[in-house]
Amino acid sequence: MSTPINIISTEPVKDAEGFVTTGDRILASVKAYKEVRNTTAKWERIIGNAAFSSVTAMFRFRKIPDLAVTSSHFISEEDGRYNIVSAEDVRGRGMYVEVLAEKLEGTVR
Repeated sequence: MSTPINIISTEPVKDAEGFVTTGDRILASVKAYKEVRNTTAKWERIIGNAAFSSVTAMFRFRKIPDLAVTSSHFISEEDGRYNIVSAEDVRGRGMYVEVLAEKLEGTVR
């Protein structure tokens, strides 16, 4: 778990003139294990499901108290920004969260 990531939500933000724009709010900054899509049997099972065919990375990190990571959130790290496709508790123990995500191309953040 050596990749620093930020879990982000996008929400409307009103500026000084009263205009509303979409802004990012960092919900948590943690270290995670990151695995990029490859040709192993594990990844073949993941991408074999049509809902996950666009997944390009998997992140695993400790569960964050009082934060439910959902598909409406994003992950930001040094390689770019990722849209969360799926987030689930690893083995139902409440210790780790595993996130399947797709990299957003063309983002500057």
